[in-house]
Amino acid sequence: MHEFHRITRLPPYVFNGVNALKIAARRRGEDIIDFGMGNPDQPTPPHIVAKAIEAMENPKNHRYSASRGITKLRLAITNWYKRRYQVALDPESEAIVTIGSKEGIAHLALALVGPGDIVMAPSPTYPIHTYSVIIAGAELRSIPLRHDRDFFEDMASATKQLWPRPKMLIINFPHNPTTQVVELDFFEKIVDFAKEHNLIVVHDLAYADLVFDGYQAPSLLQVPGGKDVGVELLSLSKSYNMPGWRVGFCVGNPQIIEALTKLKSYLDYGIFQPIQIASIIALNGPQDCVDDMVTLYQNRRNVLVDGLNRIGWKIEKPKATMFVWGEIPDAFKKMGSLAFTELLLKEAKVAVSPGIGFGEYGDEHVRFALVENEHRTRQAIQGIKKVLKGS
Repeated sequence: MHEFHRITRLPPYVFNGVNALKIAARRRGEDIIDFGMGNPDQPTPPHIVAKAIEAMENPKNHRYSASRGITKLRLAITNWYKRRYQVALDPESEAIVTIGSKEGIAHLALALVGPGDIVMAPSPTYPIHTYSVIIAGAELRSIPLRHDRDFFEDMASATKQLWPRPKMLIINFPHNPTTQVVELDFFEKIVDFAKEHNLIVVHDLAYADLVFDGYQAPSLLQVPGGKDVGVELLSLSKSYNMPGWRVGFCVGNPQIIEALTKLKSYLDYGIFQPIQIASIIALNGPQDCVDDMVTLYQNRRNVLVDGLNRIGWKIEKPKATMFVWGEIPDAFKKMGSLAFTELLLKEAKVAVSPGIGFGEYGDEHVRFALVENEHRTRQAIQGIKKVLKGS
């Protein structure tokens, strides 16, 4: 058999083993409470669905669309930035629609880096932030993202040691999986660092809306000069419960947007136009659906974290995202996250994501996605309690 260069560079997908165990348990009739995948469980708001249906009934919308997104959607995106962050963007040269933020990041890497280039990304982090670099043929340098480390010191040290110098930095705040959040001064330091080292910054802002307890997530582009060094990606998946619709966008530096636009013009004809039209309604329409979604996730967060703390698993409440990042209790930490995840699945009938799946520095943690209702979450806590007591 032939070897395929990009495929052989990809490591085994850590989550496959856990998913196989989960499927096997369900085939045996076991009730598994699943916090594994960050897959929103609520329906898309009715006014968005209605607009999609209306647009679908128009035959004009059945043709090929625009690879970079229809004009009115790009305008809705830039208007959203103006309202939310007081950032002015040109819908023609500084915004492009992507097939979810995951596709946008993957194709950005293909457009911007290749063999011989070095890209820095935190560890742990969302897998596409690292795998996109590997697929593009570039080299990855992981920077620890931990409470006991200084991210900037580690990044500065790595930059000095690497040759050739890193070309790109991929970051994500609010962060998946660690739920870490930052203030605007963090991005000010990022922009200064990027200018000093001629570094492209790609910021994944997928969880801009999923914020709690008064926290507001800043944008890289709010910083003067932010647009000079990089781009930012967002997704409608979480904010509007539209994960299967696959709509995201990338905004910022026009040269980078132009590179992504050119690459995508060879690869796709854009998202089905009725979905783009419905996305305009999502961004421009009433936002109470977003507020309701945030309240739902905050309540689920409270039930899960309060319950885990009550049974002796000490975890702080995250200020953002739809996840809880839990350090494995001391009695189980030596097992590593993969074995601990399998233990919870077998003994507690609870599925979580092993931290090792997000990078080497994640192995002392597991991630809960807040996709089960409060009743099921309380049920899960009782199962976890039995496992912790059995230690």
